[in-house]
Amino acid sequence: MTGSAAGGPPAGAGPTDTDWAAAVAAVRGLPATARVLLICHVNPDGDALGSMLGFGLGLRRLGVRQLQATFPGPPEVPEPFRWLPGSDLLVAQDDAYPDPDLVICFDAASESRLGDLVDRLDKAGTALVLDHHASNTGFGGIHLVDPHAAATSVVALGLLDRLGVALDAEIAACLYVALSTDTGSFRFEATTPAVHELAARLLATGIRPGEISRQIFDTRPFGAVRLFGEVLGRARLEPAAAAGHGLVWTYATRDDLARHDQPAYVLEALIDSVRCTAEADVSCVVKQAGDAEWAVSLRSKGAVDVSRVATVLGGGGHRFAAGFTGRGTVDEVVERIRAELSGALLPA
Repeated sequence: MTGSAAGGPPAGAGPTDTDWAAAVAAVRGLPATARVLLICHVNPDGDALGSMLGFGLGLRRLGVRQLQATFPGPPEVPEPFRWLPGSDLLVAQDDAYPDPDLVICFDAASESRLGDLVDRLDKAGTALVLDHHASNTGFGGIHLVDPHAAATSVVALGLLDRLGVALDAEIAACLYVALSTDTGSFRFEATTPAVHELAARLLATGIRPGEISRQIFDTRPFGAVRLFGEVLGRARLEPAAAAGHGLVWTYATRDDLARHDQPAYVLEALIDSVRCTAEADVSCVVKQAGDAEWAVSLRSKGAVDVSRVATVLGGGGHRFAAGFTGRGTVDEVVERIRAELSGALLPA
């Protein structure tokens, strides 16, 4: 089920009143026996999991009983997010409803980010997409895509409000994790007055931001600390890349993970250590995902639109944070990135 009656979401625009009404009707019109499947993107981060589980708890409050949440790939939730309320909704992709009445996708900019679960879009009675990536391809049937939203959780809460679901501490904890992770703990450019107002609304439910932040941002196994040291030690700085704005990059292999006895998800936080390099606008971490397959994270400080780079290379994201899956050797993947940087410069 691709596209929509309107041909997908307009570039740069947020959901219309018609979009919101269609989404509310899709949920409100569910029969009591309806099976609802929530899906977020592969290698889920805090926004993907937090938005999905927070919304799932809201659906449960509305009386939805046949409800599952899942994501493609191994059913391993990153340790920092395993405490999230609503985790009991999670099932492995092979156990997910094969033909749900309603499928709702969270934080996925394209069908490719849904992996082997993409077939549920065609098998579902209705497919609803909640997202905030400007590179969203317009897949699914009903689109709530707001590129101006700081996180997909902002869109999720907007729909919960329209459905009449009152916030409680469990829903708020999920949405706060989503909001705080996608804004870099409220440090990134997407942090607006409205973001702080939303955070205040979530905090008013009684959740404890200090405890949440320690679990999400400030807790890491010693093996991961040693791993980070080794991977950062091989980082390379290319001051001439990106038309002189600079590129810093490093890579991690599956052997690195095995040597330090660490799961792959610990590497998701590595980009924050790389991106602080003063001499480079663009930072990149290349993480081995399979034989000759690499998960690539890109960040920009403002001179380069890394979503343009990622989109050309088969991925997507935001101007200052994006990613894609690369194939070949590390050097081949980085060379493709290097070749696209100059064409993705933002106006001064």
